[in-house]
Amino acid sequence: MTDEDVLEDVAALLEDDCARTILAATSTRPMTAKELTDHCDVSGPTIYRRIEDLDELDLIEVRTRLDTESGHHEKLYAATLSEVSVTLREGAFEVSVDRREPIADRFTRLVEGM
Repeated sequence: MTDEDVLEDVAALLEDDCARTILAATSTRPMTAKELTDHCDVSGPTIYRRIEDLDELDLIEVRTRLDTESGHHEKLYAATLSEVSVTLREGAFEVSVDRREPIADRFTRLVEGM
């Protein structure tokens, strides 16, 4: 994927109010789709479409948590995006998308380092 492709994909996604709200909300704490539906005041299908779009660009990670009351698992979503920068240099755009390392990757790196 070229810088121009990344710029177009990320810019198109960040243009969407719902996607931005999901990223902002999940940057403070992981949230379920239900919590995001309530927080964003949009339908469940809309939330799942935006989550899928964000996941395709690795801007959000999916975690699984056991619901101790029901015994079922639930998915939590956490933003991995920390910064997007666009630089115009010598007639060309350069795009940098900085992401936080997903918790699973940090754990794996910790275990491998032992």
